[in-house]
Amino acid sequence: MATITLASKRRRSGLAAKQRKQALRTFAFMSPWLIGFAVFFAYPMISTIYFSFMHYDGFKPPTWSGTKNWTYVFEHYPLFWPALRNTLWLVVITVTLRVLFGLGVGLLITKIKTATGVFRTLFYLPYLAPPVAATMAFAFLLNPGTGPVNSILEKIGIPAPGWFNDPAWSKPALTLLALWGIGDLMVIFMAALLDVPKEQYEAAELDGASAWQRFRFVTLPNISPIVMFAVVTGVIQAMQYYTQPLIAGKVASGVIQGAGTQFEPGYPEKSTLTLPQLVYNLGFQRFDYGSACVVALVLFVLSMAFTALLMRRRGGLNLAGD
Repeated sequence: MATITLASKRRRSGLAAKQRKQALRTFAFMSPWLIGFAVFFAYPMISTIYFSFMHYDGFKPPTWSGTKNWTYVFEHYPLFWPALRNTLWLVVITVTLRVLFGLGVGLLITKIKTATGVFRTLFYLPYLAPPVAATMAFAFLLNPGTGPVNSILEKIGIPAPGWFNDPAWSKPALTLLALWGIGDLMVIFMAALLDVPKEQYEAAELDGASAWQRFRFVTLPNISPIVMFAVVTGVIQAMQYYTQPLIAGKVASGVIQGAGTQFEPGYPEKSTLTLPQLVYNLGFQRFDYGSACVVALVLFVLSMAFTALLMRRRGGLNLAGD
């Protein structure tokens, strides 16, 4: 009996040692990701939450301020709510139009029989343009007084908008800029569309399905994961929209920023102001790092909420399809 007990203990000890070795091996393979997660996500997130409750200007040691930063941002900072509305507008309108336009261009190019490579190149090249250069070019083209776009519109009798100089047209102008650089989504959708089984199209045609029915019941179900990917990444990019509205506002306002000057973002009339601009304005122009961390956390929560909502809706659609 004692021999059996001793053998059982040895087997358990050997099994435990084997499990420890396997756990250490797994941890070793995961360590690059764990280190990256800790350094580039966990530590910045914890620090952002910590500084959001601190008064910190980057020079003196941080001091506890409680919820004063949160109260200031939500109740007393006049730029927060306009920036939030503009950011949500860009998320809903610009992301939707980019996905629809990218899908439409992808469908168009997959149907073209000749010079496909030329059209692919023409549609993809704008995406390679640097954001600052592209925005400055658009500000020149859409200049209300001397821009060629308004000159053409006036010649054909269409009222010329103010574009980046008009609060009602500044966000639509940014949307046109976003649609111009649609090359990334075009390539993604083209790959997805070319991967749809041709047998399903042939079966739908034999059943007498129209072009819309083939798209609705064959194309869309096959590319729905790619559509979801485009929407989620588009929402995240819209939440980080900083360079284009800032440059457009500077160029349209005619402000030449030099040493000792400070540009208040959002021209005209806060219509191009976004939450990432507030993070920069509060943190690196006003040296109010606590309030900047509050805005950054709002951005993070909104991004997570949009992503969770989209993924949940995607899961509901899958269950309904099943």
